[in-house]
Formats: sequence, structure tokens, C-alpha cells
Amino acid sequence: MMMGLVKWVNLFIIFHLFGAATTTKPIMAASDSSKFLNLAKEPWVFDWMVEIRRKIHENPELGYEEFKTSELVRTELDELGIPYKYPVAVTGVIAFIGTKKPPFVAIRADMDALPMQELVEWEHKSKVQGKMHACGHDAHVAMLLGAAKILKEHEKDIQGTVVLVFQPAEEGGGGAKEILDAGALENVSAIFGLHVAPKLPIGVVASRSGSFFAGSGFFEAIISGKGGHAAIPQHSIDPILAASNVIVSLQHIISREADPLDSQVVTVAKFQGGGAFNVIPDSVTIGGTFRAFSTGSFMQLRQRIEQVITKQASVQRCNATVSFLDDKPFFPPTVNHAELHDYFQSVAGSVLGGDKVIDIQPLMGSEDFSFYQQVIPGYFFLLGMENTAVEHLESPHSPHFKVNEDALPYGAALHASLAANYLLKIHQDLPVVKEKHHDEL
Repeated sequence: MMMGLVKWVNLFIIFHLFGAATTTKPIMAASDSSKFLNLAKEPWVFDWMVEIRRKIHENPELGYEEFKTSELVRTELDELGIPYKYPVAVTGVIAFIGTKKPPFVAIRADMDALPMQELVEWEHKSKVQGKMHACGHDAHVAMLLGAAKILKEHEKDIQGTVVLVFQPAEEGGGGAKEILDAGALENVSAIFGLHVAPKLPIGVVASRSGSFFAGSGFFEAIISGKGGHAAIPQHSIDPILAASNVIVSLQHIISREADPLDSQVVTVAKFQGGGAFNVIPDSVTIGGTFRAFSTGSFMQLRQRIEQVITKQASVQRCNATVSFLDDKPFFPPTVNHAELHDYFQSVAGSVLGGDKVIDIQPLMGSEDFSFYQQVIPGYFFLLGMENTAVEHLESPHSPHFKVNEDALPYGAALHASLAANYLLKIHQDLPVVKEKHHDEL
């Protein structure tokens, strides 16, 4: 995730849904939201989350390989007495707190690590060569378990069912789509998710209504020529020259064809070709990512990328084949539900204070939480964790990435508050018509 421009907005909407008189006594009061934060800071919750996070950090696992992580999650759920379904989408776990009946609201954490070497020297450094939790998913799992612990303590007060989604393979694997395809969230009314933000102050959350993160896809092209001696290039067809022209021309799509008010990105991040200083290779492989905030712009980018690569290669007498890597699914744009934005601002404001809830500009990063939002009203937000008095934190996907564990209580409390209060909101706003729902997910 990458942070964009941040603008402070003192926006605290006073939700009257908890204060209104009702014929039955509300079982969850608005004040519980701030109590959840105090509870999450208690040593028996906080220290437990820290221990879980460090265990996961020491043993990072890539997408759809999160077997030990999933086992740890299930062990903790068993100790808490929380039922669950496993396996879902290979390594995923879906757990339930509350009545086990409608309405259902979901809160989600991703579990996978990245294929990179950790360069942070500390007691709980990754023990697996070439793998690291460099995007904070270890913290996400710990916070969702923290929310589970809090909600289990208040289970008798929950008016419905909170669904805990421990999801595999967010980092390019489309684990969210696999969770949906498994039918695990069929009757969920809303879903919430978060991501740690190292450049946002601790105790602050940031999000926006509507488009939040861009849709993203990947491409790879093989540009083929004719290899030969570098001293007599006239007897060769140089694919390196052709690839160089292709890369420059791809940038013209953004600068000359895309609407400047419709943010788009094409980045070539892979260039492989040749193995000697004096040999022109037979072929070159390039690859990268492209991003846009609308499906229309995304599909136009995809079409033009293929056209530019093949046509520019032919200008240099080369042939080119383009793949859009169907094994790496297209991530749709992350679009936050407008009504859930108002709800989030109210609940987050009651937990943190209205001045700690800010709006930010859309970001070009992508997030597979967007798959959920295509079929369920969903809301995604960033959780601050930087304390500049202690240290400046590196951005995600850096080998020097760190998590400020003091942020864990904030995430756990927000998860718990958003889920529990949403179920109360459903009961107060719309009577549940039981015959329109299945008894279980």
C-alpha cells in the first residue's frame, strides 16, 4: 500500500442510532466502542496479540501456502471456543461469533507473506530464507484474533453473527475471489477490512467514500529477434533495441492518450535478456503492471498495451507475444460503499475521536478486498501506526518494513466495534425477515 496526499477533515457525524428510544433494551451501547479500545489495550489482550503477531512474523508463508499460519489461527479459535470452517480456499478459515443466525457481518484479515528477504535485525526476524511479512499481514491476523477475543467476551450481546474471514493469498493470488467462489459469504450483509499504514500517525484512520484503490493487472511480453555477435549487429535483429522502444512507447499511452483527470499507470518492472557483453540475444522478456480506477479505462489500457508492444516490435523487425497472466487475476478497483462511509466515520469517531478520522485522496495501490465489494457492500480503511517520536517506518514491501505493535489494539477495537454496532444498526433500521435468509452462511 502507498499513501497519497492526506487532508485533515474534522468530520464527526453524530449517529443517533444508539440513542433512539426503542421498545426493547439495546444490548450494545455506543459507549461500548470506546470500551472495546480500552479492553484491547489490557495486557491479557494486547500481549496476546503481540505474541501471535511475532509467531506469524517468524514463520512467513506465501499465498495458498499459509498452512502453519492457518493452524495457529485455528488453535487460538479453539481455545476461545469459537467455531469455524476449514479449509476454505485452500488455507482460509471462516469463524463465527454470535447467534450463528442472520444477520451476518464480516471482518477480514489477509494472511500471506511476500517472497523477499527480511533485512530488519531483531529477535523475531523471519526464520524462512527469502520470505517475509513485509506488508503487515501478520499484524492483520493478530488484530482480527484480538477482535475475536473481545467479541467472544460480549457474545451474548451480539444481535446476529460476526463472520471472521482469515483469507489466504492477497498478494496477487486473488484469495478474496476464492473465498467468494467457495460460497463462504453468501448471506453477509456487509464486510469491513483494514490495512496498516506506516506513514499515518498511530491512532488515526484514513479512508474515503467511493474509489479508494486502483484496479490492477499484470502483463508479460516476449520480444524475439535474431541473435548474433555484438560487433556485427547488421547480421542480427536486436530484441533489446526493440524492447527499449516498446518501453518508451508504453509511457506515451499515459502521457498522450489517457485523460489527465483519470489517473492511470503503466510500469515496466521486469527486463530480462542477454547474458554476455558481446552477444545480441535471440529474445528479451519484459513485464509489468497497469492500473486504473475504472473498468473501462483498465480494459482500454490492456488493449493498447498489447497493440503497442506488438506493433513497436514489428517496427524493429521483431515479433512479440503478450500475455496478461491469467493465473494472476485482475484486481478490480476498491470502491467503498457510500452509506458505509458515513457509518465508519461515526463508529471510528466514537472509538478514536472525530479528529482522528480523516479523508484521503485515492491511491494507485491495489487490494483484493475489492472482490468482496463487487458482491457485498464493503468498506476498507487504513490504520495508522507511525510514532515519529520513536522512529520513521518504511513503506510496505520494503525489506526494512516494521510494524508498530502499539497499533494492534486500535485495529482490534475497530474491527469489533464496526461488526457489533453494524448488527445493532440492522436490527434498528430494518427488521430481519427470517424467511428470506438461510439459517446459516
